[in-house]
Amino acid sequence: MPAIHSLPVEPATDDRADFLWTVRVYYEDTDAAGIVYYANYLKYFERCRTEWLRSLGFDQRQMAVAERLQFVVAGLSVQYLRPARLDDSLTIEATIVERARTYVVFSQRARRGAELLAAARVKVACVDTARLAPARLPAALVEHLRPQPVTSPA
Repeated sequence: MPAIHSLPVEPATDDRADFLWTVRVYYEDTDAAGIVYYANYLKYFERCRTEWLRSLGFDQRQMAVAERLQFVVAGLSVQYLRPARLDDSLTIEATIVERARTYVVFSQRARRGAELLAAARVKVACVDTARLAPARLPAALVEHLRPQPVTSPA
C-alpha cells in the first residue's frame, strides 16, 4: 500500500469541523489522468480519523491488545464533487454528527482551500476483537467527545 505523507491533526479553527488533517497529493495517489483515484479519498478519511485518535492519546494497536477493542467502518456514503490533482494540498475534515454507546458517525470532507472536493458520512463501530460484536466506546474516549446536541420533540 502506498504511503500517504501528511501533517498531524490540528484542532479546527472554524465551525466547519472538529478535526483537520492535511495531506499532499502524490503521483502514486492519482490515476492515468492525473486525478486522485476515488478510493484514495477513503484512505484520507481513515487517516484523518486515526490521527485524531492519536492526537487524543489513543493507540489503536494498544486498544486491541489491552482492551480487546477495535474500530470498524460499519457504513459509508460518499459524494465526489470535484477532482483533486497531483501536488494539491488537501485538508481533510472530520466532524462527529452522531454518537451512540457503540458507534460514532462522522461527516468528513476533503477540501482544496475552500473548494469542496468530496464529502462522506462514515459510521465507525467499536467492536470486541474476540467476538467481533458491538462493544461500548471506551469511557476515556467518550470524555473527549463533545456533548450530543439535545433534540426537542417536534
